[in-house]
Amino acid sequence: MDSTRNSGEMAIGMPESRSTKAKAAATTAATSKATHHPQAGWKRGVAIFDFIIRLCGIATALAATAIMGTTDQTLPFFTQFFQFQASYDDLPAFTFFVIANAIASGYLVLSLPFSIVGIVRPHVVGTRLLLLIFDTVMVALTTAAAASAAAIVYLAHNGNSNTNWLAICQQFDDFCQRISSAVVASFIAAVIFMFLVVLSAVALRRN
Repeated sequence: MDSTRNSGEMAIGMPESRSTKAKAAATTAATSKATHHPQAGWKRGVAIFDFIIRLCGIATALAATAIMGTTDQTLPFFTQFFQFQASYDDLPAFTFFVIANAIASGYLVLSLPFSIVGIVRPHVVGTRLLLLIFDTVMVALTTAAAASAAAIVYLAHNGNSNTNWLAICQQFDDFCQRISSAVVASFIAAVIFMFLVVLSAVALRRN
């Protein structure tokens, strides 16, 4: 009788133990799933914002390239031997400016598919790390181009008496307005690249 009772108690206790383990496993899975989805949603939101910022960067870099690359002004008066003309390709700094911003805008266009991958698969680290590296390179390139062009713009507006560099913006006013606008657009593109670097770094840090 005692052995029969003990075996019955063991038979009753085993299903209860199994059901308890199953409930604990289900609770753990539900908890991990609940904590996983908000993080995935947050990363997807960062990726969507990254995509929008890249579109803005394309617009500003292309604007800087187009404005500077089409800047050319010829004064309505000339002499027998001279024609007063100012063009962006007269100065190597402006030529470098056009090339650098064209490279930056082309890179941003090519980076859009990688940004879309970040939206579809927000936990992928490789594409985010690749974008972080190239965005950092573009920060250096656009900043260098904008800074070198800004120095020439400053001299065009104010001149330099120590080096006998005369201010030309009183005569070439349209030329100076266009190159100033291009430099501003390039600095905006550089700031956008800096923001993209920060976004990628934050996304990688939260992995």
